[in-house]
Amino acid sequence: MAARDDTLLSDDEREQARRRFPEWTVEDAEMRRSYDASSFLAGIDLVRRVAEAAEERDHHPDIDIRWRTVSFTLATHSAGGLTGKDTDLAEVIEREIAADTPATET
Repeated sequence: MAARDDTLLSDDEREQARRRFPEWTVEDAEMRRSYDASSFLAGIDLVRRVAEAAEERDHHPDIDIRWRTVSFTLATHSAGGLTGKDTDLAEVIEREIAADTPATET
């Protein structure tokens, strides 16, 4: 994957991201994933944990909460598309989702 700067991912790197993150929709300019948490409060806690990681990295996802469904959209706006910052944060989000109790993927 790309370095942790504002270098856009190449076509090959975006394809690698599609394989690495099968639950994510990876496009040229962004990657998206939704997750149905085990409960509303579990979803809120997931958002809190992701927000803490995002603050540490100074790279913030767009987050949408609809009852138990939490949706994340990643893009490096300053670069105009996907960078290694996005795939790094996607990895963190996947770890945090795995920490939730069993739930249904969307």
